[in-house]
Amino acid sequence: MGSGNDTANAEFLLLGFSEEPALQPLIFGLFLSMYLITVSGNLLIILAVSSDSHLHTPMYFFLSNLSFVDICFTSTTVPKMLWNIQTQSKAITYEGCITQIYFSLLFAVLDVCLLTMMAYDRFVAICHPLHYTVIMNPWLCALLVLVSWIISVLNSLLQALMLLRLSFCTDLEIPHFICELHQVTQLTCSDTFLNDMVIYFVTVLLGGGSLAGILYSYFKIVSSICRMSSSQGRYKAFSTCASHLSVVSLFYCTSLGVYLSSGVTHSSQSSTVASVMYTVVTPMLNPFIYSLRNKDIKAALNRFFGMAGITGTIVLRLKTCP
Repeated sequence: MGSGNDTANAEFLLLGFSEEPALQPLIFGLFLSMYLITVSGNLLIILAVSSDSHLHTPMYFFLSNLSFVDICFTSTTVPKMLWNIQTQSKAITYEGCITQIYFSLLFAVLDVCLLTMMAYDRFVAICHPLHYTVIMNPWLCALLVLVSWIISVLNSLLQALMLLRLSFCTDLEIPHFICELHQVTQLTCSDTFLNDMVIYFVTVLLGGGSLAGILYSYFKIVSSICRMSSSQGRYKAFSTCASHLSVVSLFYCTSLGVYLSSGVTHSSQSSTVASVMYTVVTPMLNPFIYSLRNKDIKAALNRFFGMAGITGTIVLRLKTCP
C-alpha cells in the first residue's frame, strides 16, 4: 500500500464480516439471496404501480420511487462485496471508495426524504381528505421528488469533497463490508474536526428534521383518528399508515444503531450488523411490508401476472400456428 500520504494511489481493505475461509461461501450465498430478493421484490412494486392505473396516486408514486431508490441503494454496496468474496480480494481503490460513499449517501438521504413525503401524504389524506386531490397534485409530487434529488446530490457532493481534502496514511483497513463515511474518516492522518462537524450538522439537519416532520405528521394523524366516531373508519385510517410506520421504524432504528455503535461503543462488529440492517435488510423487507397487508398492491400484481400469462399464451399459440 505504500507509505506516507500517497492518497491518490491508495487502496482500502474491506475486512468484511469474517476472515474465516469456511464462512465465505455461506456469506456469499446469504447476501446474494438477499440482493436478488431485494431487486426482484422492488421491481415488482414498480411494475405493479406503473402498469395499474388504479395505483396512479401520490402514495404509490412515492412508493415506486422508494422501491427504485432501494434497488440503487443496495446495488452500491452488495455487488462489490460479492465480487470481493468471489475473487478472494478485500481491496477497493481510493476512487472506488469515494464513489461508493457518494452513492450510498445519495440514496440514503433520498430514502429519508421519500419516507418524510409519504408521512406528509398520509397526513393530508387523513387530516384534510376533502382537499387531498388539490393539495397532493401531480405537479407537487414531482416537485417534492425533484427537490429530494437536489438535496441528496448536494449533500453527497459536499461530503465527498470534504473527504477528498483529507490525506490517508498506511493503515487503510476498514472493519466493514462497505466504505462507510465515518469509518473512512477515522483512517485519515489529517485533522478531521471540520469533517466531523459537517457530518454531525447534516445528520441533525436532514435526519433530525425529517424525523421531526414524520413525528409531527403522525401526531396530527393520531389526533384525527381519535376524533373519528366510527371504529371502522379508525381502523381503515390506521391500516393505511401501518406499513409506512413499520418501514420508518426499521430504517431509523437501524440508522441510529450505526451512529450509536460507531460513536459510543466503538464496536466495529455492532456497527457492521446495524449497517447490514439498513443497507440490505430494510430494502429487502420493504416490498413485503407494503404488499402483504395491501389489497391494492396484491390486486395489481395479480392483474399484472394475469396479463403476462395471457400475453405469453397468445404468443405461444401464434408461434405454433402453421
